[in-house]
Amino acid sequence: MKNIGLLANVIKSAGVGAVRAGSPVEIIFGVVSNTSPLEVTIDQRFSLDEDFLIIPESLVEYKISVNHTHNYSGGTTGPALTEELIIRKGLEVDDVVILFRLQGGNQYLIFDRVV
Repeated sequence: MKNIGLLANVIKSAGVGAVRAGSPVEIIFGVVSNTSPLEVTIDQRFSLDEDFLIIPESLVEYKISVNHTHNYSGGTTGPALTEELIIRKGLEVDDVVILFRLQGGNQYLIFDRVV
């Protein structure tokens, strides 16, 4: 009888493994609750910090300086475009994001923000 129970447990384990392999990613939504350090809240149940998040470059703020002057025959102009130009906006508090929970549940990829 013990062998039948052991066999049943092996079959159950194999079935669970097959189900997990069939859906290695779960799609969930979260809300950015803090930006420094980054923290995302899932369904008001738990929060994920940067240790559990994979953040793509497309969601990281990117700014460039275009501050410049012009030389001409009468001298030099004053500084122009003194503020940094925002090329890509980073995540902000209350942004709703799409997350992919990777198999095992220890890592979450922030796929994109919801608009």
